[in-house]
Amino acid sequence: MPFNLSAEQKQTAFWLAVWLGFLFLLILLGPILTPFLAAAIFAYVLNPGVDRLDRVRIGRYPMPRSVSVTIVMLLFFAAILALVLIVIPVLQKEIPLLQAAIPAFLAKLNDTLAPRLRELGVDVSFDSASIRQLAYEKMAASGDEIWAAVLNSARVGGTAVLGWIATLTLIPVVLFYLLLDWPQLMARIAGAVPRRYIGYTMEMAHECDALLAQYLRGQLLVMLVLAIYYSAALAIAGFDVALPVGILSGLLVFIPYLGFGLGLFLALIGAVLQFADWSGIIAVAIIYGLGQVLEGFVLTPRLVGERIGLDPLAVIFALLAFGQLFGFVGVLLALPASALLMVAFRHLRRHYLRSSFYNT
Repeated sequence: MPFNLSAEQKQTAFWLAVWLGFLFLLILLGPILTPFLAAAIFAYVLNPGVDRLDRVRIGRYPMPRSVSVTIVMLLFFAAILALVLIVIPVLQKEIPLLQAAIPAFLAKLNDTLAPRLRELGVDVSFDSASIRQLAYEKMAASGDEIWAAVLNSARVGGTAVLGWIATLTLIPVVLFYLLLDWPQLMARIAGAVPRRYIGYTMEMAHECDALLAQYLRGQLLVMLVLAIYYSAALAIAGFDVALPVGILSGLLVFIPYLGFGLGLFLALIGAVLQFADWSGIIAVAIIYGLGQVLEGFVLTPRLVGERIGLDPLAVIFALLAFGQLFGFVGVLLALPASALLMVAFRHLRRHYLRSSFYNT
């Protein structure tokens, strides 16, 4: 029996098919959309600052938006450069000292572990000469395989490096034009929404915007508190690099695992170089262990989760679920994506409670 569709239903089916085709095209173009997606996220974050500068008047005339965009982008990339300049001096100072301290560290490790391993029947030595000999034997046994793997990695790595260079070059360009045309772009998106749904859609958009703004403020508070905590805790423990390593550990906390791992690595290097015994490493383990507990179970659920309306269990579940589904990127975007989904579920629930299916 054929289906008799009205003209309105045919139009709805047609435009739904068009949007599904557009979504499928975006999925196919996913590998080249990275700089555009990253620039769009940065543009959303930086646009309020551009809008504020737009209201500044130079004499009788408002500041041109191109000037506002340029100022905001310069401040943004200056902040990123400041983070890099915090890390580089620490690495320049610690890496040569680490190279000089490795033999003493291996000797200390050998004196501590080797006797206990011999009691268990494991005859192994951790001195630098033994490690070099072991590495030489492994390389001599599988030299051809290692060389082939190195060449293959160089080819793949070279392609990846070129891709990252292209991405990093495109992001500022795309970001500039997105910020420049942001009001017109938002107006065009709003203009594409069917008129019957425009009020409902704008209401959801304003709710999402408010939640994301609260998320950003909460995340900034988490970064500030952790930067103060790590700097103060490392200083109390007597670390010479307490301030740069603590600030870096706190500010990079928005990048899951990577920011924490880099701060922990720098702190461990500082402990190995500065302390003659195990006290420095133990102090780092305690400080960063407490920092992870503070971030994961107190700061993020309270300062971020409560601001976006997610309770602590929902925050933990969101991080695990998005990490399982989308990997590292999923963990990075778990909380803002959960906030947007929460808005959609709230409206869906409201529609369900008003439906005849629920009320009859």
